[in-house]
Amino acid sequence: MRRMVAENRLHPADLILPAFVREGIGEPVAISAMPGVQQHTLETLRKAAVEAVEAGVAGIMLFGVPADEKKDAAGTAGTDPDGILQVALREVRAEVGDDLVIMSDLCLDEYTDHGHCGVLDADGRVDNDATLERYAEMAQVQADAGAHVVGPSGMMDGQVGVVRDALDTIGKEDVSILAYTAKYSSAFYGPFREAVGSSLRGDRKTYQQDPANLRESMRELALDLDEGADMVMVKPAGPYLDVLAKVAEAVDVPVAAYQISGEYAMIEAAAERGWIDREKAIMESLLGIKRAGANMILTYWATEVARGIGREG
Repeated sequence: MRRMVAENRLHPADLILPAFVREGIGEPVAISAMPGVQQHTLETLRKAAVEAVEAGVAGIMLFGVPADEKKDAAGTAGTDPDGILQVALREVRAEVGDDLVIMSDLCLDEYTDHGHCGVLDADGRVDNDATLERYAEMAQVQADAGAHVVGPSGMMDGQVGVVRDALDTIGKEDVSILAYTAKYSSAFYGPFREAVGSSLRGDRKTYQQDPANLRESMRELALDLDEGADMVMVKPAGPYLDVLAKVAEAVDVPVAAYQISGEYAMIEAAAERGWIDREKAIMESLLGIKRAGANMILTYWATEVARGIGREG
């Protein structure tokens, strides 16, 4: 009876798997703060993509982790056609074709030696307009490599419009933009920094959003939609369900939420100590995100949860 009258339920097609691929490794590297998640080789990434397809997962979001010696102030590995992310996009597209929506993280933080999401000016501050030029290049090489969707995540003013123009210029009108619309300066990103080998010193408070604010997110939402966003995202998910609900009520485009590394790590750590029921906590956390209005959820449990849903169905 409870199942029959449930107002919200998860489906494998609601889920997107974030995945990390690291340059120059022969075996996957475990991420210590995210039990069960790893930095993939190209071979294991292809396998993970196939497993996601078989489970019914809707998409995969790829993050590249370049070799340390390839990081520089401008993040040039991020726009190199032979950079790790572009190679990974080509390989995953060749492996699964259109059976999985292939998404790419469009940001410079993984590729810069200073770890910020953009290029810096003479005073060490992120230069918004100079960064947009780099994002335009990134969008084009990622689309050429096979991305169905690009996800500009650096929170630069005007990034969606610049990316849309860059894609249209090279005839990639069919490549969609998932805008990181409400991306907060969060303490829950900690494990992700390990996952991408971040070089960041300090924080990103000057361009990510203040956790105290909601109206700011609605202004960002209006700007992203005006610039041509096809989908919008709230990140993190769990601590910002009020923001997610407000965004979902306000738009007629698909809404995504990213259940980030810290959210994942807390449940895994508590479950490991026997303090909570792991599977029930995972499902409850995801249902809460769905109930708040997310059409799509990026979660590191995507394939596992999709398999479980499939068995139940």
